[in-house]
Amino acid sequence: MSVARKPFPLFTIAEPRIRVLHFTWLAFFITFLIWFAHVSLMPFIKAELLLTDMQVKAFLILNVALTIPARILIGILVDRYGPRLSYSLLLAVCGVLCIGFAMAQTFEQLAVMRFLLGLTGAGFVIGIRLVSEWFPARELGIAEGIYGGWGNFGAAIAKIGMPVLAVSVFGGEFGWRYTVALMGLIAIIYSVIFYRNVSDTPKGATYFKPKKAGGLEVTSKRDLVFYLLTNLPIYLILYVLAWRLAPAGLNIISQDFAVLCYGVITFLLVWQSWKIWQVNRHLMTETVPLQQRYRFKQVAILNLAYLACFGSEIAVVSMLPMFFGDTFHLSATAMGLMAGSFTIMNIVARPAGGYISDRIGRRKVLVTCLAAQTAGYLLLSNVNESWGIVLAIGVTLITSVFVQAACGAVYSIVPLIQRRMTGQIAGMAGAYGNVGGVLFLTVLSFVSPKVFFCVIAGMSALAFFAANFIDEPRGHMVEVDEHGNVQMIAVE
Repeated sequence: MSVARKPFPLFTIAEPRIRVLHFTWLAFFITFLIWFAHVSLMPFIKAELLLTDMQVKAFLILNVALTIPARILIGILVDRYGPRLSYSLLLAVCGVLCIGFAMAQTFEQLAVMRFLLGLTGAGFVIGIRLVSEWFPARELGIAEGIYGGWGNFGAAIAKIGMPVLAVSVFGGEFGWRYTVALMGLIAIIYSVIFYRNVSDTPKGATYFKPKKAGGLEVTSKRDLVFYLLTNLPIYLILYVLAWRLAPAGLNIISQDFAVLCYGVITFLLVWQSWKIWQVNRHLMTETVPLQQRYRFKQVAILNLAYLACFGSEIAVVSMLPMFFGDTFHLSATAMGLMAGSFTIMNIVARPAGGYISDRIGRRKVLVTCLAAQTAGYLLLSNVNESWGIVLAIGVTLITSVFVQAACGAVYSIVPLIQRRMTGQIAGMAGAYGNVGGVLFLTVLSFVSPKVFFCVIAGMSALAFFAANFIDEPRGHMVEVDEHGNVQMIAVE
């Protein structure tokens, strides 16, 4: 006899887990406020500091460059030290960096601060682990979806609200500086509020930590090789970013500095590969007990799926205003609304993807969403002036719903693979999302929008194919605490 599900008590603040959810999505919302505070203020920044178009374009790259490796690093740290401390420190540090950006006087100072503020984008990983500690599997999709969708909305609020603050509230030549500094101050204040009101786990629960730090623990030799190969694209895309800034690309950095960047990226790749080997070299002589094993293919498939859905979201939001503007001859204001048309549904679609995953099956929802977004991008590749703006926006909105629902479906599965490594798994999937964004935007710089949408559709189709082979979480995952006690955690 099945038991009827209770409605999700989203506004029952008296429940500790609901309070933690609201504190956590608000932390993520604030990270997005400070991460994207500069975007719609760029005309003011460009005018005051006399920046060139190439320098402005460089900020697009610098804004995401550090986020990719940072999501891996933050995933390791949150699994080791806990989300309460990790999120509080990240908010405080990035708040200080945001104030530093507001005080910068030269392009070089702005560039350094903007690069370092890429750390802010890693905050997403922390909340995924924290929410997974507080919610059972039957509510995990909706909880993670609310966290991701509502937090992501901070980017939209930043793009809409920052000019209002800079012009209508502060005004004057330095309005943009006061606005950005205010966002940094808010982050610092909230870091204290978050630390004082959140705990890593419910009272009496165990916070499981990885046995070794520096990389994911895998459970077979084959998975170790698979993991090392899966790690490569994260660093390959960093080479692409350095190349885009070098003389062969935007010509923002010198060739000598570009070579230095290549050297640093190579060092990071070798170092990370060595740490992965250190964490897992026992597999050469030992066999992991059957009940403690998991299949790394789960992680790899989720990486590819997030590359296709979130990566395409990043890329499409960046190019959509100009694409619609050129196609339908729109004003600058209308072009901005076009960008919003792809992100506005995040606040509903991502939680919906998680909620439906909880109800009817996580693999089923992920596969369906990836199939629908494939069809949506194929339709968008055929948009032209004869479509009319209403039909074009309609297809865009429908496509965006499935893209963001797919993001929710991905993170309804991530916390159910291995609890003690949820931060690292979330970090790797999140990094792949940024890899996808950079990859698709790089493709766009060489091809027409039609081909761009076709490439995304092709990647979405590949992710759809792979998602059919993901294992639906069943039964329990096994964790061993620091005292050697075995605990079974339900995943359905």
